[in-house]
Amino acid sequence: MPAAPLFALSLLSAAALGYELLLMRLFSIIQWHHFAYMMISVALLGYGAAGAMVALAQRWLVPRFAAVFVGGAILFGVFAVASFAFAQRVAFNPLEILWDPREPLRLLLIYLLLFVPFFCAATSICLTFTRFNDQIARIYSFDIGGAGLGSVAVIGALFALRPLDALRLLGAVGSRHRRSHALECRWHRRWLSALWLLGAAAVLAAGLPRDWLTLRPSEFKELSQALRIKDARVVAESSSPLGLVTVVESSFVPFRHAPGLSLNATMEPPPQLGVFTDGDGLSALNRYDGRREPLGYLDYLTSSLPYHLLRRPRVLVLGSGAGADVLQALYHEASAIDAVELNPQIVDAVQRRFADFSGKPYSAPNVRVFAGEARGFVAARDERYDLIQVALLDSFSATSAGLYALSESYLYTVQAFQDYLRHLNPGGMLAITRWVTLPPRDVLKLFATGVLAMENAGVTQPSRRLVLIRGWNTATLLVKNGEFDDADIAALGRFCRSRSFDVGYYPGMQAAEANRYNVLERPYFFEAARALLSPGRDTFWASYKFDIRPATDDKPYFFHFFKWRSLPEFLALKGRGGLPLLEWGYPVLIATLLQATLTAMALILFPLWVMTRRKRVAHGSPLLKATSSSNATPSVAAISGRRVAIYFVAIGFAFMFIEIAFIQKFVLLLSHPLYAVAVVLCAFLSFAGLGSRYTQRLQGREALLASYGPRPRGNTNRSSIATTAIVAISAVSIFYLLVLPALFPFLIPLSDPARIVIAVLLIAPLAFAMGMPFPLGLSRIAAGAETLVPWAWGVNACTSVVAAVLATVLAIHLGFTAVVVIAVLLYLAAAAAYP
Repeated sequence: MPAAPLFALSLLSAAALGYELLLMRLFSIIQWHHFAYMMISVALLGYGAAGAMVALAQRWLVPRFAAVFVGGAILFGVFAVASFAFAQRVAFNPLEILWDPREPLRLLLIYLLLFVPFFCAATSICLTFTRFNDQIARIYSFDIGGAGLGSVAVIGALFALRPLDALRLLGAVGSRHRRSHALECRWHRRWLSALWLLGAAAVLAAGLPRDWLTLRPSEFKELSQALRIKDARVVAESSSPLGLVTVVESSFVPFRHAPGLSLNATMEPPPQLGVFTDGDGLSALNRYDGRREPLGYLDYLTSSLPYHLLRRPRVLVLGSGAGADVLQALYHEASAIDAVELNPQIVDAVQRRFADFSGKPYSAPNVRVFAGEARGFVAARDERYDLIQVALLDSFSATSAGLYALSESYLYTVQAFQDYLRHLNPGGMLAITRWVTLPPRDVLKLFATGVLAMENAGVTQPSRRLVLIRGWNTATLLVKNGEFDDADIAALGRFCRSRSFDVGYYPGMQAAEANRYNVLERPYFFEAARALLSPGRDTFWASYKFDIRPATDDKPYFFHFFKWRSLPEFLALKGRGGLPLLEWGYPVLIATLLQATLTAMALILFPLWVMTRRKRVAHGSPLLKATSSSNATPSVAAISGRRVAIYFVAIGFAFMFIEIAFIQKFVLLLSHPLYAVAVVLCAFLSFAGLGSRYTQRLQGREALLASYGPRPRGNTNRSSIATTAIVAISAVSIFYLLVLPALFPFLIPLSDPARIVIAVLLIAPLAFAMGMPFPLGLSRIAAGAETLVPWAWGVNACTSVVAAVLATVLAIHLGFTAVVVIAVLLYLAAAAAYP
């Protein structure tokens, strides 16, 4: 196979995966985080459908390989831009998907629009495997290696380009290599003319007016709501892979963002600017001139409670955002303040772009600011604090509607709490503020997490170390490194009485003290706190209407509260507005899984049925025997279609399960979700490509040895290589499950470059072995039944559609460790079913 088509294939694979990641970023802006799963499913569905189509039409497509390959690449470039432009014009509202029958149809329309570019690219890729089925290992190495580089390239591009500009650039990539590849294949003039027209269409798509591609965020996101206010305007905007940061000014109706502000407060916030990330998660940028008085309102938030129990504490603020929590610490005269913010763009806006307005709070004499992920920052440092404060930065509307249900968060796990408590001085406190949702959910899960974290650390009476208060829409939990004494309880009472905050729990509290100001039907918070501290805690967890079991590093889905047994009750409340209680992100995930499964089965079984009928008509014998093609080796044993399906289904599930699980596990080492996705995904795909190339060398060595003596019978060598690779995958995966949790704490204090290098070195052997089973199996099919090559390729792709969603479902219920163990079992099943 010439080098030009291989490099063209690699470029196309890079563009396709880059487009998938870019769509995740774009849909995080215009919708919400969980649409990332939809993008993965749509991409893999396009690959599965392409495999089915090529399997059915290969007799017509293979002789026209050059034209179809470049045509598919160019159409990918065209539709990469056009499909997104049309998809975001579909009036889809995810908040109504459970009660408006039109919304699922609109979601399906978005699926179909975004399916097209992936189908075009996958057709070219699959046809390459079909046309050059004697070089499958080499082709696969360029395919998957290109995808790995594409994952890094698109993330790197997003540091320099806005998402829409990156989309335009990526749309042009599909047609970039059309001329050189056309000349390489010496096409007829009419093909060149047609392709130049397609190329012109691609350029036209990339050159669409900016207004045609202007991002249109959901009208229910906080930014959209803020911009509806008269005279509200965007005054600054910056973009990176970490998010689109938008700063909004409203002169006619000023921002008054003070989550949980007591109704007894007599002062109002100073002038504010609204800072939004991806159109949500409002953080207030306060005007500050160095005086304490204008910040008095910050003393009337539930989050100010620890400052009334501690004197001039040394403070660590995790998730400092636009600086309100830093100003709160300054107002209470904290002796030292360390602030950690994930997105440096927000810090830059506070310190540089709006320095005159903000007063540069991060430059105050006793303040230090760090850019980084909160959990990794804590784990990497030995310093101790009197107060660790976890800021409230997510959206109330998104939280209450269950839009974060599929979001992984390592900030609120049992292990995270244990890290925080280890970094407290004796008598120090961990303070976490959350929105109040009714019936209570996340606050109770936080309370349970604190209890379990202390019990795991050997604390015999965690009930003596917990305090919970609530206002009308926020609640604050305190976990102390020591017991709350009488002076603490007296200060707590004074604080709550003067601000009309309700006490949810404190050591020795009586039921009559609960539910006094913001009166609920029952004292839910107090009752739940007592139940969570009692020996019958497991019974309470099981009977509660929401899942409030603590999240762990292995199951980091803190915002998942859905329980199937509560579904009928919540549906019965539909007429009274009860559907938001469903935490609808999880039901939509299950619906996506069912949809993906049915679609995958159709794309696998229908082509097989059609090809079987064709073969029976043509030869009077079933397709599921060795092909009569002149390219087949007569000595190759008959190939069972059932074994082919089992093998490629198993490795499709297993590869995705391990990849997704280890991306999550390496988040803890790399201390950054962006680095984890970029580094782990690129390393997995790149080293898997090297593993594929190595299988080609092994097969070449087999052919060389066979030329000097009797040819080995059957597929002994390929089978032994596949078995060896699967044993290696299984051994390394289980070894990592046992070793990585103990190893990561020693590696986290290292510098970012060192941890990245170590992560790549750890991934390399596993990914290298994972790159072997697919090309070995596909080469085996090509040798014995070459008409099954595109079908087997499509089986693997269709299976991956289901696996991408199923991995999340399994992780929510069983944890990522279980996902890896299941993957190992699937690989072993694949070894037994090797065709």
